Amino acid sequence: MTSLPTDTPPQEPALIIADELVRAYHAFATFNAHYLQQYDLTPPQADVIFILGQAHNLTFKELGQKTAITKGTLTGVINRLEKKGWLRRIAHIEDRRSTKVALTVKGEQRFLNIFPARITYLKTRFARLSKDELHQVEGALKKLRHLF
Repeated sequence: MTSLPTDTPPQEPALIIADELVRAYHAFATFNAHYLQQYDLTPPQADVIFILGQAHNLTFKELGQKTAITKGTLTGVINRLEKKGWLRRIAHIEDRRSTKVALTVKGEQRFLNIFPARITYLKTRFARLSKDELHQVEGALKKLRHLF
C-alpha cells in the first residue's frame, strides 16, 4: 500500500494556482465590498447599477448573463434596488413573460456619481502594475476562464 508523505504537502501546480486564484478573488471581493459600503450598495447591487447605467433597459435574463448573478439572487437584488427608488420594472412589449429593468432618474444619478469614482478607486490598485503586467494578468485570467 502506498501512502502520501506527511512531512511536506504535495506542490501540485494546479492546486497552487487554484489556491492563489481563490485568495486573489477573496482579496478583491473584500476590497470591493468595503468600498461599496459607503454608497449603501452590496457588490451584486453595484453590478446591476453599473450594467444598467451603461446598457440601459435589460431583461432579467440579460442582466443575469451580464452580471453572473443567479436568477433567484437577482430577483432579491432588483427588489431591494426598487425599494431604494433606484430602478424600476418595465413591461416587455414584445414578450409578456419577460420584464425589463431600468434605472430611475435617482438611479441614473447614483450611477453617474459612483461609477467614475469606482474606476478611479480601482485604478489606484492597478496602477501598481506595469502595462505589460496588466496585459499578462488579463491574458492569464481570460485563459483560465476559458479552461472552465
